[in-house]
Amino acid sequence: MLQTLYDYFWWERLWLPVNLTWADLEDRDGRVYAKASDLYVTLPLALLFLIVRYFFELYVATPLAALLNVKEKTRLRAPPNPTLEHFYLTSGKQPKQAEVELLSRRSGLSGRQVERWFRRRRNQDRPSLLKKFREASWRFTFYLIAFIAGMAVIVDKPWFYDMKKVWEGYPIQSTIPSQYWYYMIELSFYWSLLFSIASDVKRKDFKEQIIHHVATIILISFSWFANYIRAGTLIMALHDSSDYLLESAKMFNYAGWKNTCNNIFIVFAIVFIITRLVILPFWILHCTVVYPLELYPAFFGYYFFNSMMGVLQLLHIFWAYLILRMAHKFITGKLVEDERSDREETESSEGDEAAAGGGAKSRPLANGHPILNNNHRGPVFRWFESWARTWHCSSDHAEAASHMPQLEEPTTKNIQLCTGGLWGEKGKNKIFKKKKVLKHNIHREKYT
Repeated sequence: MLQTLYDYFWWERLWLPVNLTWADLEDRDGRVYAKASDLYVTLPLALLFLIVRYFFELYVATPLAALLNVKEKTRLRAPPNPTLEHFYLTSGKQPKQAEVELLSRRSGLSGRQVERWFRRRRNQDRPSLLKKFREASWRFTFYLIAFIAGMAVIVDKPWFYDMKKVWEGYPIQSTIPSQYWYYMIELSFYWSLLFSIASDVKRKDFKEQIIHHVATIILISFSWFANYIRAGTLIMALHDSSDYLLESAKMFNYAGWKNTCNNIFIVFAIVFIITRLVILPFWILHCTVVYPLELYPAFFGYYFFNSMMGVLQLLHIFWAYLILRMAHKFITGKLVEDERSDREETESSEGDEAAAGGGAKSRPLANGHPILNNNHRGPVFRWFESWARTWHCSSDHAEAASHMPQLEEPTTKNIQLCTGGLWGEKGKNKIFKKKKVLKHNIHREKYT
């Protein structure tokens, strides 16, 4: 049974054009041809890559992060709560409103406290800035070296300048050591990415990344089996040409070098669009779809290879969409960030929580009453702030007025609410004696 499956898998009609057999690709006369057994070495090399990556991140990327002043954000940890933790691990990380109410009754916490707990717990699971920086540093280093090495492998080859020469003499095309090592290293690296994907930073395109890694491994392996090596080297070098730019932009973004990040990102976007949406479909895909049919009839390997190339092209279109969204944000003046990133829930909400979580005792007080935190400041606040300056009122008292209703001008009730506790009845009488002054201030603030 297994032998039958093995024989069927390696049937010449699946991998090679008509009238050709594996015997035609056996080494002879000093000429070496690609063999499936060559790829066995990529698995131990992938493990070696993981070891090298560990030491690189520890002894190179971490000191580099310190040199670039990569700083971690302080995160408030969710207090231990078995009920909420069990729901978080088994049912979901973002409970719906009905679930929040149910958890509130079970845990004895308020709905706001439950929501706060889940927000902090989600932030705990998000990767640290240092982890992101180290991962980007490792990938930047590999992609840059791989791109330089790939160009060194293909730049002196005639098929780099004339695509028709890719298929000259196919499939009886011998390999050279530089092509062999370029293939083995690239394939080993993508195996290592697939092995470490569970522990790497998870982004919004996590599923697409898995598809990309699997499709790349299949393409590299198949192109080696079927001796599509010349086309394979062109495709790998083309992909490496923009990847190192993206990783370097991430590094500077994590380090807080926003202008440098934005400038590199613009270069990356241009290179990505040109290589992935212009050169790849109109030169490389044209080379692998059209030119082979001039030499031999289509066979399974031909359809399979170009189908996998189509999958990669669809992923490129998806990523180009994300890149253009980021470019739009940059052009409109917003900071560039990786659209695939899982954004950390902001600490501004945590600031509200810190005040709420500490209770009234931990809040600033005015006349024994806690001052609420409010982020909106409407016309009433602006009027009351001006009024407070006139009467030498403290900023804390002015902040208290921000909780009045958003009216065109303050009412007597609102004035009493915000001032009665500050100076008592005497103060209120003094205020109403200055009614003309107040109206003047209201008029001034409304039209300035």
